[in-house]
Amino acid sequence: MSVDLRLAIPAAAGWLAAGVIIGWPGAAVPALVVAWVAAGCLVLLRPQLALVCAAMALCCTSVALQAPARAPAVLVDAAAHHERIDAVATATQTVRPGRGSFEVQLEFADGVPVSVPVLVFGEGPANRLGIGTVIGVEGTVVRAEPGDDRAFLLFPDDAPVVIESPPWYLDWANGLRSGFLAATEQLPGNGGDLLPGLAIGDTSAVSTELDNSMRSSSLSHLTAVSGANCAIVIGLVMLAGGALGLPRWLRIGASMLMLLAFVVLVTPEPSVLRAALMATLVLLALLGGRPARGLPILSLATLALLVMDPWLARNFGFVLSVLATAGLLLLAGPLAGVLGRWLPRWLALIIAVPLAAQLACQPVIVLLNASLPTYGIVANILAAPAAPIATVVGLAACVALVILPPLGTILSQLAWVPSAWIAAVATFCAAAPGAQLPWPPGAAGLALLVCASACAVVAVLGRGRWRRWSKKAIVVATVLYLAAVTGLRIGEQWGRPDDWQMAGCDVGQGDAFVVRSAGAVALIDTGPDPAPLAACLKDLGIDRIDLLVLTHYDLDHIGGVDAVVGRVDVAMIGPIGEPDDDGIAAALRAGGAEVQQVSKGPSGLLGELRWHVLWPPARLSGIEPGNPASVTVEFDPVGECFPGCLSSMFLGDLGEEAQNRVLAANTVRPVDVVKVSHHGSADQSTRMYERLTALVGMIGVGADNGYGHPTEKMLDILESTGTAALRTDLHGLILLSPGSKPGSVAVWSER
Repeated sequence: MSVDLRLAIPAAAGWLAAGVIIGWPGAAVPALVVAWVAAGCLVLLRPQLALVCAAMALCCTSVALQAPARAPAVLVDAAAHHERIDAVATATQTVRPGRGSFEVQLEFADGVPVSVPVLVFGEGPANRLGIGTVIGVEGTVVRAEPGDDRAFLLFPDDAPVVIESPPWYLDWANGLRSGFLAATEQLPGNGGDLLPGLAIGDTSAVSTELDNSMRSSSLSHLTAVSGANCAIVIGLVMLAGGALGLPRWLRIGASMLMLLAFVVLVTPEPSVLRAALMATLVLLALLGGRPARGLPILSLATLALLVMDPWLARNFGFVLSVLATAGLLLLAGPLAGVLGRWLPRWLALIIAVPLAAQLACQPVIVLLNASLPTYGIVANILAAPAAPIATVVGLAACVALVILPPLGTILSQLAWVPSAWIAAVATFCAAAPGAQLPWPPGAAGLALLVCASACAVVAVLGRGRWRRWSKKAIVVATVLYLAAVTGLRIGEQWGRPDDWQMAGCDVGQGDAFVVRSAGAVALIDTGPDPAPLAACLKDLGIDRIDLLVLTHYDLDHIGGVDAVVGRVDVAMIGPIGEPDDDGIAAALRAGGAEVQQVSKGPSGLLGELRWHVLWPPARLSGIEPGNPASVTVEFDPVGECFPGCLSSMFLGDLGEEAQNRVLAANTVRPVDVVKVSHHGSADQSTRMYERLTALVGMIGVGADNGYGHPTEKMLDILESTGTAALRTDLHGLILLSPGSKPGSVAVWSER
């Protein structure tokens, strides 16, 4: 098989240049000068090498031109001096009420015109915002890392205020999306939540639990709009045009217009832009009567997008989209040919497609999740027949709901069937034994998996000596890997302490912490979903909870409460902010728990620990229910346990101002362990952590959480106070017990 690399090599070189220079924008001008000079000198001597230099020069030039606009003085000064700004921005994604973060394009900062991509954190708007909505927001800004595709992070004081509705050319798509989401909300279970993602790439209704299941089973690509979706749209238009007898140029023109409308509908995410640009290039080639080969088209589209926006070079969505497409173009056919020697052609192709994509993408995926999906190929085989049906019928339902609502409702219900099947496959495979195999994290894991993937490809598709050596290497590597995993599992069980006193459950982006003393158990918050909490409690051997503390009513703290209903003796809850919050207390009471709404003052015993509620005050003067009113509780050893028990402080989601008020209202003493507030956000009081001088700070946080948690500011505070940061996203389950020396803490972690 011959591979045309004439454009692939320049595109890869341009990508490398962009990836390096966006992290070091000050070097953009010298780099572009060197690259352009090199391209000019080589154009006659080595044209292919000159093309490589020109691609690098284009990307460096783009960085040099765009970098100054991404760092306007008004924002740089505000970030440096921690000053508040009054901003006007345009939403660049659909924003659901209560969403923790969303992307905007900042238009004005303190009245100064700017054009800066920004990630906004906070509680989100009261109502759904469509793409193109102009909002006003006031808050503080923090500069993002130089290579991040968002230049600043904005932390608002209050929910954003709508200034202007989206323009008509965007609002029509907002209406379609809203109508489709409203219709799917009426459909039962995970199938209804997943359907918008399969049809139009909108995953806003997908729960954290389902999202994790989709990732664990290697099915998350089905909710990322890609070339397959674009091909379906264009294919339908071309077929309809052919049936009407339209000439080729008119069918291609109609396809391009429909493709543009489709991009607006599904939102221009990086994977969408890559797929749409490739489809456009194919249509132009078809219009000119020229052949369109996959790899050159992919290379040209990739380079064009990197020149337009060099910060895509480090965007994981873009990286995975390009790698998956390259894997399909280069490996799917040959793999299907090899498998076809033993399997029917259709089955060989169904296996080859996800296998090719996984071989190409898995080395990058391990940077996000250091594990290997055991049942990824099986899950994709089971989901493959249902995915195109859910996509086509779901997209038809989205349009029909506006034109003929009864038909749209029927189509939504029909599309629910394959969507529910895919969700069931994901849930089953994610819950199966050994669904995730451990793998080394970071650059070492990336390098090892690149080598393993390369050996696997050569072993299947190679010839002669290289093929034989690759097969031997794979056998040896597999034996060593299985031996290492077995040894780690045995060591994990042997090394796991029986005398642990505190545990941090890995429940994703949320809090769920356990305190244990003399057989009594307290649980502080329940995380966002019941399933991971139930699994953690089962792993810890906990059947009954003596004391449940729900610090406040955000979903990432109370979403898993169903896992403990009927198993709680006493529950302490904070101030109620919404009428629906009463349902939590009612469910706990129905399960036999004594429910107490607490404020500063109450205390009691948990085994050999005395707990004491430090916050919130009885009268919430100037304090809103929610994060600022989080129930804050400390645990101190008493009696004979005093020298051998861990003291701790749990700060809920208190911000800097609330933490300072806790300091003013209480005598805060040093503790062994602090539960870091708000998953390690930047809104923290350095004074609080200096006063606590904890040995260990536990952070409940989800991998790739989109909030930037934990922030560099928080990690710096912990480092400056001598507090070791333990994170559930990196360490998994965390167990703490008294150290061998007085005043020390022994740490065991799952990873």
